[in-house]
Amino acid sequence: MLTEIHIENFAIIERLDVNFTSGLVALTGETGAGKSIIIDAVETLLGGRAEAIQVRTGAERASVEATFRIPESSRQVIQTILEREDLLDEPDFLSLAREVRLNGRNVARVNGRSVNTALLRELGEYLVDLHGQSEHLSLLRVGQHLGLLDRYASDSLHRRSGSADNQLSGVLAAYTQTYQKLQDTQRELDEIRQAERDAARRVDMLTYQIKEIEAAHLQPGEEQTLREERNRLANAESLASLAQQALLALDEGTPESPAVTDLLGQTLQALTGLARLDATQNNLEEAARSIFENLTDLTQNIRLYLENIEFNPKRLDQVEERLVLIQSLKKRYGESLAAVLEFAANAKRQLEQITHAEERLQDLDQQRTALLADLGKTGSQLSQLRRRAAAQLEQAIELELADLHMSGARFKVDFQTQPDLLGAALADGSRVAYYAHGLEKIEFLIAPNPGEGFKPLTKIASGGETSRLMLALKNVLAQADHIPTLIFDEIDQGIGGRVGAIVGQKLWQLGRRHQVLCITHLPQLAAFGEQHFRVEKQIQSGRTITQLRQLEGEERLIELAQMLGGLSEGTLQSARELLQTAQSQAKSGDTEHRSIAERPAPPSSHAP
Repeated sequence: MLTEIHIENFAIIERLDVNFTSGLVALTGETGAGKSIIIDAVETLLGGRAEAIQVRTGAERASVEATFRIPESSRQVIQTILEREDLLDEPDFLSLAREVRLNGRNVARVNGRSVNTALLRELGEYLVDLHGQSEHLSLLRVGQHLGLLDRYASDSLHRRSGSADNQLSGVLAAYTQTYQKLQDTQRELDEIRQAERDAARRVDMLTYQIKEIEAAHLQPGEEQTLREERNRLANAESLASLAQQALLALDEGTPESPAVTDLLGQTLQALTGLARLDATQNNLEEAARSIFENLTDLTQNIRLYLENIEFNPKRLDQVEERLVLIQSLKKRYGESLAAVLEFAANAKRQLEQITHAEERLQDLDQQRTALLADLGKTGSQLSQLRRRAAAQLEQAIELELADLHMSGARFKVDFQTQPDLLGAALADGSRVAYYAHGLEKIEFLIAPNPGEGFKPLTKIASGGETSRLMLALKNVLAQADHIPTLIFDEIDQGIGGRVGAIVGQKLWQLGRRHQVLCITHLPQLAAFGEQHFRVEKQIQSGRTITQLRQLEGEERLIELAQMLGGLSEGTLQSARELLQTAQSQAKSGDTEHRSIAERPAPPSSHAP
């Protein structure tokens, strides 16, 4: 839910800091006071269009910041998004910010770090549902209707069984698993069939590649060994000369310069005599002897190395040719010898797959036929459960609409299936198209007035009719809808005081499961608010500013009285009665709401 919001230099708002509670929050005020500007600021925060015109005159930038408490129902998906972007700080809270500058540039932030506006929109879909001049109305997104129906069905089954487990979730999980297996099988079938179409060309190419690599008789680590051998062969003369110089100095010597071994032998002989006379210096003799032995070993190793130095131009040519071959294979098949060998192994697997493609195609076709039958059986069970839930949903929403003085309105969950000769097999032998979550597509339809046909929600008329329909849908789907904060901008448009009281009661009920922010001109509706703010426009230092003030006690009573008409003893008494009536109806409405929710709805007259 939205816990706090800070707005600065946005339109005629100079600075606004508000803390919100849960339940129903009413916002009232005169027309033009700036109520809708607050909604515009929230919409901008959620990734809406940002324009320089939104910046208050005289300021360089406008900013909107808000903190949300993440609900348990949406926590996993929101945390997954934040972890994906490396933005997760506190698991229970999330902060969003948007800054609009005069130069047209705008900055979006999540938890204090800069992000793109697409991420704000993505997160906003799980945080706020804004009904008004907005695109954040989730019920108008057809792609979400199926999920809402499933969550409603699960909740309905849960209420009836009293258990967290329900049949629908189990059937849906089985369907999803079968669908995924079918997708994997179809993918392999498509790959093999594509390979068959290119079989002749592929066989020739794979055979050539395999033979070329195998003919080279490559060995792991061979390239490094060859490079070392090439180095020795190419530098044989220099290596021999250097080794000979070392031997000359160590063991052979010259008339002018005795060998190191001779000098060290003399040193050892002298230290041996010294140790006989002074036993405390035995360590000197031992050190000299160790050096002499190591020098002897060094001399022997150099002689062996010198003997193995090969002056072999022919072998050098062979090594060079081998390295050129390896380099050529690497250029075509991989960056290393290991990659070249893996390429050959993969080519063999592909060749074998093509060779045995017919057998594998038969196996896969049999698997696909069986999976389509399973999918048709499970999908039919899923459809039956959904249609049963849809009938209850239709009845419940029509009851809500009747309460809202739309008794002639009808609501329908439209199940759309498509024949498909290659689709899921049904019990009657027919085949239908299948999707990731079932055998049908779902869309909510409405007939607002008697005699009118059903139309998609996006096609219905705007105004109070639309607002009441959305309220009815939200109230019935409150358990299924996981969006924590709902904002209704002038939901009372086109309705009178009598219906306004009913709308207020409905909004109060909706506030039991959601945070509801409602901009209203009706005192009958505002009286149900558990938190009441007045939006007012003032002139300060010759500038117009919008302020938001929380009303309690006498101030709230006066506000309701002024909404009823001029301030008088009569309107004050009426305001008191409104508050008392709202409190009474809210409590009775909560009891009735829970009672209705606990019993199954009767079948709809137009249930399938």
